[in-house]
Amino acid sequence: MPSLIHLSDLHFGAHDPRLVAAVAERVDEAKPDLVVISGDFTQRARTEQFKEACAFLAGLRDRGHEVLAVPGNHDVPLYDVLRRFLSPLTRYKKFIDDELCPLQEIKGATVLGINTARSLTFKDGRVSHEQVDFIRDTFARTPSEAARILVTHHPLFALPVGEGPELGKAIGRQELALDVVEEAGVDLLLAGHNHRASVNDATDLVTRAGGVLVVQAGTATSTRVRDEEQSFNRIDIDGDRIEITVQRWGGSGFVSGDAQTYRRSEGRWRLAGQPLEAAH
Repeated sequence: MPSLIHLSDLHFGAHDPRLVAAVAERVDEAKPDLVVISGDFTQRARTEQFKEACAFLAGLRDRGHEVLAVPGNHDVPLYDVLRRFLSPLTRYKKFIDDELCPLQEIKGATVLGINTARSLTFKDGRVSHEQVDFIRDTFARTPSEAARILVTHHPLFALPVGEGPELGKAIGRQELALDVVEEAGVDLLLAGHNHRASVNDATDLVTRAGGVLVVQAGTATSTRVRDEEQSFNRIDIDGDRIEITVQRWGGSGFVSGDAQTYRRSEGRWRLAGQPLEAAH
């Protein structure tokens, strides 16, 4: 039964050191099979910020944790325009990972990361035709019994970013992305960017979407919060059952919320106990 810790939006340079230490402690306690970090390691893609992020990752790896990471838009320089367009992710590749679309196979799951950060759009994410082909080809080789997990920084869907009706933007070339996610039989989409934790059935967000479960992580360590405390996700997978537990900052440490259990039925992931008619 694979177990994952899903972190996002660390924002070194605008972080709280207490939270960094508390995250590391919680990860050590959880002993996950894989730590997934869905982008925005830094606040402004500066060398000293990447060095702090690198030290955090090195600590995780030194203590035996496997890590899969993808860049976020904040890992692309904003004000250094020359570097932004000519070598946008050079520092990321030096300090975090030289692979921008990493693949990790663990017992019971295949986890693929895709870089959605772009120099031109900066804040907004995008996928390329080549990345769509890569997603399709990668999951075509995945054993049928393994959970298929796709990690991006930017969510594929327009999701709430506040208490009101405001929605964040969907990823660029969304229809291409949704088509390949359905075709490849992806079970979980893990992303961040909005600094808000949530879990959604994809068909509740876009009618034509397949049955993938859309899991957003809040910011784990940043001081830049959006109407909710810092948090990250623990994800436990057991065949047709997925349990997601949000770990929320409680002032002196991270506290586990109530676990939400989802079961796959008729090609969709449904919250356990939810009547079938309520899921349509």
